Amino acid sequence: MSKKYKFLIVASNFYPKITNGLLSGAISELKKHKCIYDLYKVNGSLEIPVQVSILLKKKKYDAVIAVGCIIKGKTDHYEFIAQAITNSLLSISIDKRIPVSNTVLTCSSLKQAIDRSSKKLNRAKEAVLAAISVLNN
Repeated sequence: MSKKYKFLIVASNFYPKITNGLLSGAISELKKHKCIYDLYKVNGSLEIPVQVSILLKKKKYDAVIAVGCIIKGKTDHYEFIAQAITNSLLSISIDKRIPVSNTVLTCSSLKQAIDRSSKKLNRAKEAVLAAISVLNN
């Protein structure tokens, strides 16, 4: 990689243990690839696309990593939230012509979320690599 890419990371505070695990993975991967980043936090995952949209109007970034977690409860509410976030982030990515990697985990249990944010199986590392692969093309 010849260019030093600048990433925007927007993370939800709702499940801090999960989010912090994902952030650790994303940041270590960004540093490994000599990328720089700005980190912003919001209260919940539904606020991530709005914050991304606002920040992309103010500053220039090469890519975005969205970090959060939604855990299925007893209703279908989680499916509506997950779909809204996914659609919004994809729309931002296409409209702004910028890679937006969605690492808002949608999990059926807290254990599954912990596993997917662990050092061994960290989905945010994969998100960074996916964004870099688009930038390098």
